[in-house]
Amino acid sequence: MQLSHINIYTDGGSRKNPGEAASGVYITDKEGNPLAGFGKRLGVQTNNYAEYMAVILALEWVIAHRDTFSETLTIAFCMDSLLVCSQVKGLWKVKSEAIGNLLGILREKQLQANAVVTYTHIRREKNKEADRYVNLALDNKL
Repeated sequence: MQLSHINIYTDGGSRKNPGEAASGVYITDKEGNPLAGFGKRLGVQTNNYAEYMAVILALEWVIAHRDTFSETLTIAFCMDSLLVCSQVKGLWKVKSEAIGNLLGILREKQLQANAVVTYTHIRREKNKEADRYVNLALDNKL
């Protein structure tokens, strides 16, 4: 049976801003059972860049594994970045050209994922796994 719903927790961080940055992604099924988790170093970037890249990397993972999900896939993104969540939902304007470019890439990947996607802002305490992958990537432990 193919999954029809997944939860994706994303986080990004930089040590200093800008500074050494990384993105973290943690993916579960509808019941919260882990499916995947990973992080990626991004070099010197801003925190907001890392937050956006986490969503893009998660969508790339979904695209790469799309055949394991049902045709009617629903993705619930959960993130502790109010800025990224609000911008992706179209509630806040994007003022940075670099972030605007990332939003364009994100939209393209979202279309390629061929899924119903929602974005929800969550408290930092509810995003510990994605945050853990950010730090593992920054510490070169992945």
